[in-house]
Amino acid sequence: MTERVALLVGTRKGLFVLDGDADRKTWDVRGPLCDGWPIHDAIVDPATGAVLAAGGSNWYGPAVWRSDDLGATWSHSSEGLTYGDDGPKIATVWNVTAGPDAVYAGVEPAGLFRSGDGAVTWQHVEGLTNHPTRPEWQPGNGGLCLHSIVPHPTDTDRVWVGISAVGAFETRDGGATWELRNKGVRADFDPNPEPEFGQCVHKLVMAADGGELLYQQNHCGVYRSANGGRQWEEITKGLPTQFGFPMAAHPRDPKTVWTIPLSEPDQGRFMPDGHAGVYRTNDGGDTWKRSDAGLPKEHAWVAVLREAMAVDRLNPVGVYFGTSTGQLYGSRDEGKTWSIVADNLPAIWSVEAAVVD
Repeated sequence: MTERVALLVGTRKGLFVLDGDADRKTWDVRGPLCDGWPIHDAIVDPATGAVLAAGGSNWYGPAVWRSDDLGATWSHSSEGLTYGDDGPKIATVWNVTAGPDAVYAGVEPAGLFRSGDGAVTWQHVEGLTNHPTRPEWQPGNGGLCLHSIVPHPTDTDRVWVGISAVGAFETRDGGATWELRNKGVRADFDPNPEPEFGQCVHKLVMAADGGELLYQQNHCGVYRSANGGRQWEEITKGLPTQFGFPMAAHPRDPKTVWTIPLSEPDQGRFMPDGHAGVYRTNDGGDTWKRSDAGLPKEHAWVAVLREAMAVDRLNPVGVYFGTSTGQLYGSRDEGKTWSIVADNLPAIWSVEAAVVD
């Protein structure tokens, strides 16, 4: 059968599904789905083919929605998404990620949950919440949220997470214990410019190298690590600013990564100078190149949030991003040229590209 791409677009007013043709030139929009709940993230679970959408309702609390027919019908569950009667109330689910043997959910206030039954029931990964640094964790501007989850592709005991504004952690024993992974990452807003923790990681991704090469977009720069986060090297040089939220890694080339720099927080957090552009590296961050063909080059006072960028796995790779004002852009040539996929959506919080038959 011919492969095509479905884009899962999480917004503050529900999930939208965009069904593309085999050439990724035309798109049909379905939505809003998930009863209009705010959706922070959505994926297709490769183990089951189910669409999982993570969010939270001001009335009903956090939940992960599930569809086994690409968004035609839905169920949702919050069973186990709790810190208990004596713990803080969970506001929302920020991230849902499928690992090789489980599905993970990152929540606010920051914590990690695991499901072994396809997002029907959840178990709190208490080892992270019980980390000795926990009493000193502080929220970022978006709250104290666990927003990045990076399972190792083959070792089920290894998972990395990113928390704002705390930093990165790794477990090597299935979540029982966790180690800080912030060495070499700046925190310009802290009296100690390189603290053990307290960095504001914005997005953490793994390269297609088998499990040790990581990249991150931070509040204070862009970084790579060749040893699973034990040491980070800054690769901000060549970008117009150090600040931004999204980052996406090529599914096959470990040295190709995309990011979207934004102006600094005190300068608006939008495309620098109102000139939209996506920056790509093909050498692991040694150099960067801006791609803006097809994007607005003036008056683009828009932001792109941490989950609002995605890649598909076709050849050439498709790259997609959504804006805070409801525009969705796509590239069919690995980010060299761009066109608008959809407009006038609610504020876009997340984008995921799923290859389907």
